Amino acid sequence: MWSLRSVAGCRHLGAAGSLAVALGGWAAGTMPARDPFGLWFPRAADTARPGVLLALAGLTLLVVAWWRYGRLVADGVHVRVRSTAVTLVWWTAPLLLAPPLYSADVYSYVAQGAMVLEGHDVYRHGPSVLDPGGIGGAAAASVGGHWTETPAPYGPVFLLLAKAVAAATAGHLLPAVLALRLLSVAALALLFWAVLRLAPRASTAGALWLGVLNPLLLLHVVGGLHNDGLMVGLLLAGTALAVRRGRWVAGSALVALAMLVKSPAALALLFIGVVVGRETTGPLIRRVAKGVAGPGAVAAAVAVGATLCAGTGFGWLRTQSVAGTIHTALSLTSDVGVALGETMYFLSGADPDPVKRAVQAMGLTLALALIAYLASCTARRLLDPLHALGLALLALVALSPMVQPWYVLWAVPLLAATAWNGRTGRALTILSAGLVYVTAPDGRTPAYGFALAVVACAIGAQLLLRRSDFAAGVWLPSPRRPEDREPSRA
Repeated sequence: MWSLRSVAGCRHLGAAGSLAVALGGWAAGTMPARDPFGLWFPRAADTARPGVLLALAGLTLLVVAWWRYGRLVADGVHVRVRSTAVTLVWWTAPLLLAPPLYSADVYSYVAQGAMVLEGHDVYRHGPSVLDPGGIGGAAAASVGGHWTETPAPYGPVFLLLAKAVAAATAGHLLPAVLALRLLSVAALALLFWAVLRLAPRASTAGALWLGVLNPLLLLHVVGGLHNDGLMVGLLLAGTALAVRRGRWVAGSALVALAMLVKSPAALALLFIGVVVGRETTGPLIRRVAKGVAGPGAVAAAVAVGATLCAGTGFGWLRTQSVAGTIHTALSLTSDVGVALGETMYFLSGADPDPVKRAVQAMGLTLALALIAYLASCTARRLLDPLHALGLALLALVALSPMVQPWYVLWAVPLLAATAWNGRTGRALTILSAGLVYVTAPDGRTPAYGFALAVVACAIGAQLLLRRSDFAAGVWLPSPRRPEDREPSRA
């Protein structure tokens, strides 16, 4: 039995949990429609159900190991950066050869790369235009539901990478997925580097624990291969250069590359601009002009150059709202909009869709107002710019018309670097522990997943409120110390 009183014990238990998740995924993951290698194929129900149970058990072991690891760090146990890197390798390695877990999005990535390779307009058509027997045909056949007809919502930088993968693997599905998993691992390494540069030296272990060792990140970036990991890695690297080292031109260029993977990264340009403006000397109008125009001009130049190099055209500017048409249960504004719309329909027979859209628009308006307020606090030096950016991304996720569990990862690494043991960091700890259960290994979001998520969040919150260990010694933060408080000034 592994002892949870040491980092090594947590490492071993987490690795066992990760291995169980991977093995469960071989029976119940998001399998392709066809696999000529005969390794990844849909299993019968009597095999898939035990796979789900094994994955859930492994996931719980991983969460417990991670939670306890955080307790050790909070208690002041000295954890070297190298030790954290070793733990990350142990927890990541079992997932590398597993089939796609918790999402089928990677099949869309491969299919869209094949579309670019064959000259199709990915911003007008979905993967269904691919020849079933040609490059990317197997990937297109594996894309879930309506996504086969949906244009790509991703930027040209990611599509260029997907094209390179499709070309290097001739569109064969298994090698293409594994190549994209290597890209996810590279994004994970970039995240590790960026958090290491952003966090104060005294908080490095805690920041890496919450921001990189996080099970939610490992499952959905390495296991699920979501390109959000690449976006966040580039975003953090860019903000590290711009804010911590004063190299705002290079930082803005990296953020632009992140934006050309997924558009929410563009929000970082606002906070880089605020920092540039407040650090510029001279009249107010000069400072505002440089803050507004400087990072924006750099990002625009990178965006135009990357789009021309990719050859995909500027259609990505019009497809950013594609995902917003999908209703997910984690979107508060969509849930409220649907409830109000259905109530109106029941009472008066009115079309419920306009009500839903109005509530979603109100949510986005509120998010923009909160972002503007956070930017103004940063300009007045009331908030650290990195912390403010993390809160802004969190507000955007919470009030968006479509929310997936892994969207929280847009904000987690930044907030981990600035306040891993503050109130916000602790709330994200509870949220991360709960959100890992929302999605099943095959990518569905079953009712039992939400029930497990609620239970996990309730247990985590109870532990924080009780401020005492329970029998297994699972993590509970130590009493607040002055140095643990969230930063209020830059």
